[in-house]
Amino acid sequence: MSYLEKKVLKDVQFYITTKYSCGYINGQDAQSIVATPYKNINSKNFNSLISKGFRRSGQYIYKPNCKNCSACIPIRLLAADFIASRSQKRVKKYLDKLTVRVLPLVFDEEHYELYVHYQNKRHRNNDENENDIADYNDFLIKSNVNSKLVEFRLNNKLKIVTIIDIVNDGISAVYTFYDCSNEKLSLGTISIIWLLDLCKKQNLSFLYLGYWIHESQKMKYKTNFKPYELMIEGAWQKATS
Repeated sequence: MSYLEKKVLKDVQFYITTKYSCGYINGQDAQSIVATPYKNINSKNFNSLISKGFRRSGQYIYKPNCKNCSACIPIRLLAADFIASRSQKRVKKYLDKLTVRVLPLVFDEEHYELYVHYQNKRHRNNDENENDIADYNDFLIKSNVNSKLVEFRLNNKLKIVTIIDIVNDGISAVYTFYDCSNEKLSLGTISIIWLLDLCKKQNLSFLYLGYWIHESQKMKYKTNFKPYELMIEGAWQKATS
């Protein structure tokens, strides 16, 4: 860490979590390194942390720190150079029909209902159910940095909600949830394409997408947006394929 980075992060400490079950690789344990205290995380040091591969979830700023696994690789898209594929161009036609608003990051009952719908359709087992406002607020609404909420509507019907953080050199896409009634619409892809356009309009270089894991089918979509960079051994490197 350089002298300048140490100065920026002088009020931030780091600790290693206990082991927990990995959510991406079956049978694997995981650990994270977490920046603390939360009250000392501000826009300035958050920018530095994001550029070093950290991620935000609520008030937690973390990065995977597993002793025997390095599968989680930070990924960011090069917004100015993005060229949509043929399928992404088709998706964009649907985006043109949507009304998009950037809003303050606050709780909204309609947003929460869409979140519950999304979780129960995409991420829950048959014997599980997501329906907890406190967990939703802790996970998505609480933030100590410059965060926004983006909503996408079709004829005033809520279709997509995306939580984002604004940093000096780009946008960090925190989480997206959407109407799962028609999977063919590729609403997650629509959100990323719109965020890339926003980066271009605001002269921001990168769209940070968190982590890419080669072994995880859930993460595969992230490398469909080209060009992109991966953080390998602490340095951002442009992918060659």
